Amino acid sequence: MLGIIMAGGQGSRLMPLTASRPKPMVEVLGRPVVDYVKDAMVAAGIVDLVVTTGYRGEQLQHHVESWSGQTESGLSINASINQEATPMGTAGSVGLLRDRITETCVVGSGDSVASFDVASLLAAHRRSGAKVTMALWEVEDPTEFGIVGLSESRSGEVDGGLRRGYIRRFLEKPSRQEAFSNVINAGLYILEPEVFDHIPIGVKFDFSKQLFPMLLEMEWPMYAQTIDGVWFDVGQPFELINAQSTLMNRYDELPFSFPSSHQITASVLHERGVNVGENVKRSVLGTGCQLHPGARIVDSLLMDLCSVGDGARINHCVLGRGVTVPQDVTLEDCVVGDGALLQPGCEYRNQKIA
Repeated sequence: MLGIIMAGGQGSRLMPLTASRPKPMVEVLGRPVVDYVKDAMVAAGIVDLVVTTGYRGEQLQHHVESWSGQTESGLSINASINQEATPMGTAGSVGLLRDRITETCVVGSGDSVASFDVASLLAAHRRSGAKVTMALWEVEDPTEFGIVGLSESRSGEVDGGLRRGYIRRFLEKPSRQEAFSNVINAGLYILEPEVFDHIPIGVKFDFSKQLFPMLLEMEWPMYAQTIDGVWFDVGQPFELINAQSTLMNRYDELPFSFPSSHQITASVLHERGVNVGENVKRSVLGTGCQLHPGARIVDSLLMDLCSVGDGARINHCVLGRGVTVPQDVTLEDCVVGDGALLQPGCEYRNQKIA
């Protein structure tokens, strides 16, 4: 079975972090986001993997190739990329692989962190007889998302209380009055090969906005099941902080890991052998970070090779690779791009700093 990971997005809302890396290579708990859906597929025994790439695809190529080989459980992974010449949309990029898809396949978004149980979704797909099965996530406020209406049967009425069932309706960003459910598309699909006959060749085409509504109109059976655990769309910088905080707090119950070079000490993920002290709280520190004992870091993400001087204060910030924070600098609610050099003694609040 083929597992396809969609990783062609630029992530413009994550700038300046994505000025030097594609969105799926932004890190959560010291690992690129794309690793999380890969792990979910491998856990279900899917070892033939293709990652569709676009913006800065060369970075993903090196990383994806590192997946290939033997796992600790004895599985042999074969991973490769398929680079888009021009942006083709979610369905269009996956449609480029149609010649390789001869059986049921799994397609997942490479820019979300979620506790997908792919084996359970595959079992539901087979029981339902669907051509498409979609993973869903339940939200409190559905007005910012595309919602999905479910029924217990292929031709039944929408029941807003269902968490699994046949898909009967889609609606993008409804008002509270229009919302007929609070489950949304979580970005992982199980597809039968004949679905790809309806993806036009050489045309930009989207799964959620075009292909799935078209298949629903054609009355093709489509099923969905809500996942448990966590789901984060890391399209905004501070969502990275939310994700890392939740994953550390619930680490014992969730199927995620962090690099073996790191450890969690008092809600801080840091490199082994590094004493972070009491001034660092609820944060993630990448490899090679250097912190002066007088620095204070709270609710933040520092990627590899950052340097923080004496008296610096960092609160609710995301720092890219190799950022230098001199002494007595205050950073609050900021996103700082790779290699940025800040001025000593300055205050930065609510800024994006390239």
